[in-house]
Amino acid sequence: MSSVLTDLFPHPIVQAPMAGGVSVPQLAAAVSDAGGLGFLAAGYKTADGMYQEIKQLRGLTSRPFGVNLFLPQPETADPAAVDVYAHQLAGEASWYETELGDPESGRDDGYDAKLAVLLDNPVPVVSFHFGVPAREVIDSLHRVGTLTFVTATTAEEARAVERAGADVVIAQGVEAGGHQGTHRDVPETDGSGVGLLSLVAQVRESVGIPIVAAGGIMRGGQIAAVLAAGASAAQLGTAFVTAHESGAHALHKQALTNLLFVRTELTRAFTGRPARALVNRFLREHGPYAPAAYPEVHHLTAPLRKAAAKAGDAQGLALWAGQGHRMARELPAGQLVEVLVAELAAARTALSAGGAR
Repeated sequence: MSSVLTDLFPHPIVQAPMAGGVSVPQLAAAVSDAGGLGFLAAGYKTADGMYQEIKQLRGLTSRPFGVNLFLPQPETADPAAVDVYAHQLAGEASWYETELGDPESGRDDGYDAKLAVLLDNPVPVVSFHFGVPAREVIDSLHRVGTLTFVTATTAEEARAVERAGADVVIAQGVEAGGHQGTHRDVPETDGSGVGLLSLVAQVRESVGIPIVAAGGIMRGGQIAAVLAAGASAAQLGTAFVTAHESGAHALHKQALTNLLFVRTELTRAFTGRPARALVNRFLREHGPYAPAAYPEVHHLTAPLRKAAAKAGDAQGLALWAGQGHRMARELPAGQLVEVLVAELAAARTALSAGGAR
């Protein structure tokens, strides 16, 4: 690993920040204590909610950790398209006996307030999703001793991350579960994402800063592969959804290995932005018609997803999952890190033995 990262965590394993209640303090603490880098997800939380989780995490571990922020999104959605989608979802609202959410509930996710908290109460790492923060934001975090990670889905985006002064680029392949961290939401490019190994190689030749590889990684052998391709560490999300400390809904955990869910798909159905989820009824019925409208669609469907969870209906949930979801293991997070480290060592030994022949 790059020395920038080894000073933070000895093992090249980063627990992805998963918004929506998965990345709870207990999960982040367990990963950090095991020698990885645990992360909190500030997305969809208030600034005070984020601060309270940081305080709780600090009470659970003395090890470094990170906090992830969503960048505010430009107003590009067509209100008429959002209205049409709301009309289509009226049957869902009736079925779950709830109201649709207000699509105009806010689009900046409390970004400025969260930054203010993180500057007043610095954490070891802050990462950013859905774009590149302004240079002055990165500089201000550096002044308080915080390292900055920024997601990129192409080599071009990675170069923008480096130009902004970030310390690390997270190269996110199309295999990744949850939202693609594209810097611009362009519907014309839907489905054209780059696979992780190709992306890491392209980014490695494009930037000089360390790379964290993300997308479909579930085993130590895959970590070895991305390290060989030029990454300094691997970020795993779906692998930690089923961890004992994960805050994921029980239906979400069960669905990852349930034979009823045979594949994943990138969809705008739940949030209006491309995100990879297990294909269920809601995705099949509404995905083809969902507009490019984030966070409007997220706000619109939030009550539906909450009601589906309360009803125990996995067919109405956003079951975020990477392409390797069937390989999920139900283990304590710290034990999972240990298993991954052992698998990584075995893969490296096998590679070395093969090269010596």
